[in-house]
Amino acid sequence: MKITKVRAKLYQWKGPIKTTDTIFATPLSLLPFQDDSQAPFRFFSWLVVEIETDAGHTGIGNAGLCPDLCKKIVDGKLASLLINENPLNTEYLYEKMYRSSIAYGRKGAVLAAISALDIALWDIKGKAMDQPVFMLMGGRTKSHIETYYSRLYTRNLDSLQAEAAQYKEQGFSGMKLRCGYPLTEGMAGMKKNIEMVKLVRETVGDDINIMLEAYMGFNFAYAKEFLRRLEPYNLRWAEELLLPDEIHNFAKLKKTTAIPLSGGEHEYTRYGFHDLLQAEALDIFQFDTNRVGGFTEAQKICNMALVHGVEVIPHGGQMHNLHVVMSSFASPMAEYFPITEIEVGNEMFWYIFDGEAVAENGKLQLDDKKPGVGLTLKTKDLEHFTIIE
Repeated sequence: MKITKVRAKLYQWKGPIKTTDTIFATPLSLLPFQDDSQAPFRFFSWLVVEIETDAGHTGIGNAGLCPDLCKKIVDGKLASLLINENPLNTEYLYEKMYRSSIAYGRKGAVLAAISALDIALWDIKGKAMDQPVFMLMGGRTKSHIETYYSRLYTRNLDSLQAEAAQYKEQGFSGMKLRCGYPLTEGMAGMKKNIEMVKLVRETVGDDINIMLEAYMGFNFAYAKEFLRRLEPYNLRWAEELLLPDEIHNFAKLKKTTAIPLSGGEHEYTRYGFHDLLQAEALDIFQFDTNRVGGFTEAQKICNMALVHGVEVIPHGGQMHNLHVVMSSFASPMAEYFPITEIEVGNEMFWYIFDGEAVAENGKLQLDDKKPGVGLTLKTKDLEHFTIIE
């Protein structure tokens, strides 16, 4: 079997966007003079890649991270590396793409582009072998996938309480909220962030997991004091308190708190996660399969994490992450973004693909008989997109 064509399509959203109450800390929150520190971290386009073969199989992959740049990288650099290659040689093709781009890549947009292509290659492999990807990666390690509900973007306390109560009623055993107040608001803002956590804990009780997302918005001093004050609320984890490059500071934080620390959404490849393991910086890895290097790298990272007692709970739901969760003993649960209006951009996959798993009573199931990744591209109700090929 040979690859005959590689196509990259950019789906640009032109429909309505809800931003009225979407407020959370970001890396820009540390800086003065920021009118909207969230703006660079919202995204309203998505990359889809399709790889065709001479055997009639077409693999689909995707990337949500900087999709416009990823399309240029796929079209200008990576597609030609795959033509006439056997798509089943996923290890070789990953290394070919990674090593060919090493001088200008290693992290960021280049790895997101490689990830999209790697996912498509595994999709072909699953279709060619008539097996879902998770079966090719090791098979079932669990009867179903536990999920936590990932929204709670608001800092309006009435809305926050109502939303948390709704998720509990829907059967979710965990939920994640965002830090609504940035570092620049000092101790007053910290107290308000803690008030949000306290309210959610009081609303859902002690038997529901609560996770807190900081989205790289704080510095070491703030994070250290913040964690101390959060101790009474029994958090399942505190996520991305610092910039991803501050591995040494994560390691120092980890020694000062009983709250598990998570991160890795903005880390790349087995080499990046090896550095985190060596530093003993995190309790939980949260890579996204469509950023970290695709299924090829995700599998390696899961195996390393398992040996070191680190959990893997990928960033975002979506089928590419769910196959990893289902096939790895390192991964106890998955994140779940619901079907909802477009707000920060990570909701967009529901509008592009058919076949995404929908939670029932807080749980997800994958179909043993659906080959490949299990997704198809929508062919109707696309009026809110401009599609650029």
